[in-house]
Amino acid sequence: MRSAAVTAEGDRIRWVELPGEEPARVYVHGLGATAPAYFAASAVHPLLAGRRSLLVDLLGHGHSDRPETFGYTLEEHADALAAALTEAGVRGAELIAHSMGGAVAIVLADRHPDLVSRLVLVDANLDPQPRAPGTAGSSGIASYTEEEFLSGGWAEVRDRVGAHWWATMRLAGRTALYRSAVHLAAGTTPTMRELLLELKIPRTFLLPEADGPLPGTEALEAAGVAVVALPDCGHNIMLDNPDGFARATAAALARG
Repeated sequence: MRSAAVTAEGDRIRWVELPGEEPARVYVHGLGATAPAYFAASAVHPLLAGRRSLLVDLLGHGHSDRPETFGYTLEEHADALAAALTEAGVRGAELIAHSMGGAVAIVLADRHPDLVSRLVLVDANLDPQPRAPGTAGSSGIASYTEEEFLSGGWAEVRDRVGAHWWATMRLAGRTALYRSAVHLAAGTTPTMRELLLELKIPRTFLLPEADGPLPGTEALEAAGVAVVALPDCGHNIMLDNPDGFARATAAALARG
């Protein structure tokens, strides 16, 4: 386990690192998740192994610190991740990022272009989402006030998301989880989609085939974003169809 201080108060991001060739690959998890649990098998898959790989837990999640004074906006997550990557000596990394992590990766590439050489976005959030009481995910969490969530709303979310997601969500700080969800649902200005369209690096968007066509696919493809639908999976593509995910990710990383 490695770490770097990423705030003025000394709060630390932590990651698992696998040795290998440069440039590095950086794996970034989604809301309430942790990168080692979601990406360890992918990082050592025969199609992806051999590259220096950092499986990073965002601030407030997994093994990283959970500061109560941090804002947990997408921009703040991206800047904290940038500080960790800089401390690790990473430049021009290939980012493989899931869900909320994909949104953070887009913002990172926009704000810190020297750190990112290409993006593989795994069913990432591209657009703001309305608050949706009674649902799982960021929209459901964001429907509470912070006081409501911390005083008991978190337990309602626990019961809605199920045991699999809760196994990693429970590791996140509750303040971190709430604020991250609120800012993910609100999105960025310009939106993550708009930022993605303007990036000049190779970009691939992976999504479950069962979800149907990705809204805005034509505009994404016109801007050079490869949109790839994978069968036999849900939102957690790397866990549901690990071989298919590895093949699609390897192909994405080989794109010019």
